[in-house]
Amino acid sequence: MARRLWRAFTLIELLVVLAIIATLLTIVVPKYFGQTDKARETVLRENLSMMRDSIDRFRADQGHYPQTLDELVQQRYLREVPMDTVTQSRTTWKLVPAPDGKPGVYDVHSGANGKAKDGSEYANW
Repeated sequence: MARRLWRAFTLIELLVVLAIIATLLTIVVPKYFGQTDKARETVLRENLSMMRDSIDRFRADQGHYPQTLDELVQQRYLREVPMDTVTQSRTTWKLVPAPDGKPGVYDVHSGANGKAKDGSEYANW
Protein backbone atom coordinates (compact mmCIF):
# COMPACT_ATOMS: atom_id res chain seq x y z
CA MET A 1 0.00 0.00 0.00
CA ALA A 2 1.39 3.34 -1.02
CA ARG A 3 1.94 5.84 1.72
CA ARG A 4 0.80 9.39 1.03
CA LEU A 5 2.95 12.27 2.16
CA TRP A 6 1.01 15.36 3.07
CA ARG A 7 2.91 18.56 2.47
CA ALA A 8 1.66 21.47 4.54
CA PHE A 9 2.91 24.32 6.66
CA THR A 10 3.51 23.67 10.31
CA LEU A 11 2.12 25.87 13.04
CA ILE A 12 5.61 27.24 13.76
CA GLU A 13 6.10 28.27 10.14
CA LEU A 14 2.75 30.09 10.09
CA LEU A 15 3.57 31.91 13.34
CA VAL A 16 6.94 33.03 11.95
CA VAL A 17 5.26 34.43 8.84
CA LEU A 18 2.66 36.25 10.94
CA ALA A 19 5.41 37.71 13.15
CA ILE A 20 7.25 39.00 10.08
CA ILE A 21 4.06 40.59 8.71
CA ALA A 22 3.32 42.21 12.09
CA THR A 23 6.84 43.62 12.26
CA LEU A 24 6.55 45.10 8.78
CA LEU A 25 3.18 46.65 9.64
CA THR A 26 4.59 48.34 12.74
CA ILE A 27 7.17 50.00 10.51
CA VAL A 28 4.89 50.97 7.61
CA VAL A 29 1.63 52.07 9.29
CA PRO A 30 3.01 55.08 11.26
CA LYS A 31 4.76 56.38 8.15
CA TYR A 32 1.55 56.02 6.15
CA PHE A 33 -0.51 58.05 8.61
CA GLY A 34 2.23 60.66 8.85
CA GLN A 35 2.16 61.07 5.08
CA THR A 36 -1.62 61.45 4.97
CA ASP A 37 -1.45 64.23 7.58
CA LYS A 38 1.30 65.95 5.60
CA ALA A 39 -0.75 65.66 2.39
CA ARG A 40 -3.83 67.09 4.13
CA GLU A 41 -1.81 70.09 5.32
CA THR A 42 -0.31 70.62 1.87
CA VAL A 43 -3.75 70.65 0.25
CA LEU A 44 -5.01 73.07 2.93
CA ARG A 45 -2.17 75.48 2.21
CA GLU A 46 -2.87 75.25 -1.53
CA ASN A 47 -6.59 75.85 -1.03
CA LEU A 48 -5.88 78.94 1.09
CA SER A 49 -3.46 80.26 -1.50
CA MET A 50 -5.98 79.71 -4.31
CA MET A 51 -8.77 81.47 -2.42
CA ARG A 52 -6.56 84.41 -1.52
CA ASP A 53 -5.50 84.75 -5.13
CA SER A 54 -9.15 84.66 -6.22
CA ILE A 55 -10.06 87.35 -3.67
CA ASP A 56 -7.24 89.56 -5.00
CA ARG A 57 -8.32 89.05 -8.62
CA PHE A 58 -11.95 89.78 -7.70
CA ARG A 59 -10.88 93.03 -5.98
CA ALA A 60 -8.77 94.07 -8.97
CA ASP A 61 -11.58 93.36 -11.46
CA GLN A 62 -14.65 94.52 -9.51
CA GLY A 63 -13.16 97.32 -7.40
CA HIS A 64 -14.49 95.86 -4.13
CA TYR A 65 -14.07 92.75 -2.04
CA PRO A 66 -16.51 89.83 -2.39
CA GLN A 67 -19.22 89.68 0.26
CA THR A 68 -18.94 85.91 0.62
CA LEU A 69 -16.93 83.02 -0.75
CA ASP A 70 -20.04 81.97 -2.68
CA GLU A 71 -19.83 85.25 -4.61
CA LEU A 72 -16.41 84.13 -5.89
CA VAL A 73 -18.08 80.96 -7.16
CA GLN A 74 -21.01 82.82 -8.73
CA GLN A 75 -18.65 85.22 -10.54
CA ARG A 76 -16.52 82.24 -11.70
CA TYR A 77 -13.38 83.16 -9.80
CA LEU A 78 -13.62 79.73 -8.19
CA ARG A 79 -15.37 76.59 -9.42
CA GLU A 80 -16.50 75.78 -5.92
CA VAL A 81 -15.62 76.74 -2.38
CA PRO A 82 -12.67 74.47 -1.55
CA MET A 83 -12.67 71.95 1.24
CA ASP A 84 -10.90 72.71 4.49
CA THR A 85 -9.08 69.39 4.51
CA VAL A 86 -8.47 69.39 8.26
CA THR A 87 -12.12 69.97 9.25
CA GLN A 88 -13.45 68.14 6.17
CA SER A 89 -15.96 70.93 5.57
CA ARG A 90 -16.54 73.76 3.11
CA THR A 91 -18.27 75.94 5.71
CA THR A 92 -15.65 76.28 8.46
CA TRP A 93 -13.52 78.93 6.77
CA LYS A 94 -12.88 82.01 8.93
CA LEU A 95 -13.47 85.16 6.88
CA VAL A 96 -11.39 88.25 7.67
CA PRO A 97 -12.93 91.67 6.89
CA ALA A 98 -10.92 94.43 5.25
CA PRO A 99 -8.71 96.40 7.66
CA ASP A 100 -9.92 99.75 6.30
CA GLY A 101 -13.50 99.01 7.35
CA LYS A 102 -14.79 98.33 3.85
CA PRO A 103 -17.29 95.50 3.63
CA GLY A 104 -16.36 92.16 2.16
CA VAL A 105 -13.94 89.28 2.52
CA TYR A 106 -10.35 90.52 2.69
CA ASP A 107 -8.69 87.28 3.73
CA VAL A 108 -9.55 83.74 4.73
CA HIS A 109 -8.13 81.38 7.36
CA SER A 110 -8.72 77.76 8.23
CA GLY A 111 -11.38 77.10 10.82
CA ALA A 112 -9.53 74.06 12.14
CA ASN A 113 -8.43 73.83 15.74
CA GLY A 114 -5.03 72.46 16.64
CA LYS A 115 -1.50 72.63 15.38
CA ALA A 116 0.16 71.50 12.19
CA LYS A 117 3.21 69.25 11.97
CA ASP A 118 5.46 72.34 12.00
CA GLY A 119 3.91 73.57 15.27
CA SER A 120 1.96 76.48 13.80
CA GLU A 121 -1.76 76.93 14.49
CA TYR A 122 -4.08 76.07 11.60
CA ALA A 123 -6.15 79.16 12.43
CA ASN A 124 -3.14 81.39 11.64
CA TRP A 125 -2.57 80.03 8.16
